[in-house]
Parts: sequence; C-alpha cells; structure tokens
Amino acid sequence: MISKKQQQVITATAPALKEHGLALTTHFYKRMFQHHPELKNVFNMGNQKNGKQQQALAMALLAYAEHISRPEVLLPDLHRIGHKHVSLDIRPEHYPIVGNHLLAAIKEVLGDSATADIIDAWEAAYYQLAELMIGLEADMYQKLTNEPGGWTGWRPFQVAKKVEESSEITSFYLYPSDKGKVLPHLPGQFISLKVFLPDPGLNQSRQYSISSIPDENYYRISVKREQGPQPNTNGMISNRLHDFVDVGDIVELTAPSGNFTLNEESKTPLVLISGGVGVTPLISMLQTAIEKDHEQAITWIHGCRSQEVHAFKNKIHEINAEKPNMEQYVFFDQVTAKDRKNGILQGPVALDSLPGNKIPSNAQCYICGPAGFIEKQYQDLKAIGIHENAIFFEEFGPQQLSLN
Repeated sequence: MISKKQQQVITATAPALKEHGLALTTHFYKRMFQHHPELKNVFNMGNQKNGKQQQALAMALLAYAEHISRPEVLLPDLHRIGHKHVSLDIRPEHYPIVGNHLLAAIKEVLGDSATADIIDAWEAAYYQLAELMIGLEADMYQKLTNEPGGWTGWRPFQVAKKVEESSEITSFYLYPSDKGKVLPHLPGQFISLKVFLPDPGLNQSRQYSISSIPDENYYRISVKREQGPQPNTNGMISNRLHDFVDVGDIVELTAPSGNFTLNEESKTPLVLISGGVGVTPLISMLQTAIEKDHEQAITWIHGCRSQEVHAFKNKIHEINAEKPNMEQYVFFDQVTAKDRKNGILQGPVALDSLPGNKIPSNAQCYICGPAGFIEKQYQDLKAIGIHENAIFFEEFGPQQLSLN
C-alpha cells in the first residue's frame, strides 16, 4: 500500500513527467524489448513505430501521478485500458516485467534526479496500479468464461466469406473452427485478430470493430486496405488479410472487448457520426437499434473521400428508405455533380451544414473515426448544446487517459 508521503513524492514528480514522459516511455519500451524480445509478439509494433504507444503510456503515467491520492477517478479510463489488455490476452505475469523495466527506465532517464525516495514511491505506485488492473482484468476474464459462447485467450476461426464493401474495405465473416457458439458482442465492441507477418517475422495483433449485428454463430469484421508502398504494421496486418487470407483460411481471435457500446435501452434520439472506416462499429449499432425497433429519431452522419470508398452505402440506403424515423447525411471530400444530385454534401463533415436543426438536444451521440475527426465532432456537438455525458467516442489505437 502506498503511503501518504509516497503519494506526495509521486505528485511532486508530475512536472518532470510532463517534461520527460515521452523520453521515459520510449526508453522503457526499447529496454524491455531488448531484454524480452518475445514480447514483440504481444505488443503492436506498428504503434511502437509511430510513437502512439509511447505517447499513450506517457499520458497515462502523468494522469496517474496527478491523481495518485484518488486513483478511483481514473476508473473509467482504466476500464477502457483493461478491455484492450484482455483483448490482447495480457496476464498477471506480464505486470512484474513491465514494472521492473519501467523503474529501471526512470533511473536511467532521470539519472541523479531519481532519488531512492522517488524510486521507492514509484515502485509502490506502480504495483498499486498493477494490482488494480489485474483485479479489473480478472473480473473481465471471469465474465467471458461464464457467458455462453465466451472464452479467454486465442481461439481459431475460419473465414467463411469475403465481401467487398467498397474499393478499399472488405468484410470477413468468421466462424469458430471448433463449430461451437460464440459470445454475441455488444454493438460497438471489437475483437483482436492475430496473424503472422513474414516481415518482420512476428505474430502481430490488431483490433477490429465487429460490424455485424450480435449473433451467436459468427463475427464480421470489415477491414480497410492501407494504401502506400510501405504501410505500417497495422496496415501490414490489414493488407495481409486482403491479399493472403481467403475463404477457408484460419485466423486467431480473442473474445469481444471494449466499452464503446450502444445503450440499447435508451429511449432518446440516436446520432451516429463516422469518418472513413470508423463506420464499422456504428453500422453494428445502427442495425441493432433498427432490430430493437428504436422509436426515436435516428440520425446517420458519415464522411469519406468519395463514392468509390463509401462502404455499406446500399445497406444504409435500404434502412433509410424503410425507416421514417431515420435521416442520413453523407459528406464526400470529392463531390461530383451526380453526387450533389443524390444529396451528397461537400466534406469534411460539418454539423452546422446540415439542413435545419437535425441534432436533437436530448440525443445520445456516438462518434468513431480518426483522432482529429473525433475532436472536431465532439467540440461541435458541445457547441450546439449536447452534454458531454451524452457523447461517446472511440479512436482506433492505444487507449489514453482521456478526452475532455
């Protein structure tokens, strides 16, 4: 248990973390992978290469230092991180490895500034946090094993069907190889998928939102092909699925995770705002709301580059035509005369360009897309009077502490 004095020491290190946090976490990961290269098969090396994982950890350490006397205020964020850990099959035995190298990195980066009191305080703080995370994750693992169709760890699935949704997004229908049932996901959740990449010669995992409605027989993921001559690791995983994984092939999945989920009991209007491949969790939310006969207004807002990359457009048009309580607004960056005739708006997505007041003040709003897209829509929703507690979002990538 961390003492009051140690809490004060941790709080006093917050300015140093602001200044040196990224250097610290960068050194930490480099050090840990040197001593435990096998962990490169656990961590997403794409997020290492682009610096997102280092930045996420630096921000998490700073938030923890600033709230060390009341860590419970971080519980919503810690739950999000716990879901990501469970999706990657992180176990209690991983925490001492991380702790040892984090403490060593603090000594090596801060040098003489890292006094014995500081190291002792951070050791107590880290293991307090580790104990909390291990407990949260144990509850998540237990829940997965208790639910019908649930499991923990990696389970083989067979590709039953591949369907092109646009020029760059393809859906994969995945059924368990053991012919058993699966845990129906909550709309908005993701699975982790693991494949072997010949270059760099590692097993690598990436999270993909489940784009189908909840089902006990299969999951559908919808994967964007990453363009460019040298895609990062995330792009390499997605492109390998496109180019080398065919019907009948086997991939490994963990059970559905994530708390960016539709409130299926809500009786308020529903607003779904997506950018690009961020459409994938929201199409699951939309179809679930329709299946549940959601009676309030549903507003579908989507932005992408052009007609060619507009995924699920036929399904959305079909739903929109059948449901009088639904309206859709689509933005293209590249709008043709034909697009304008069909009601397409000039992108990027701008809520103030919607005809009339189309966002009900009591709506629950869900956003998914790139970080900049989320930030803009979040601020625009607040500007028109939507309370922040009614705005839910998910950015694809490492979990951080937190957007406000």
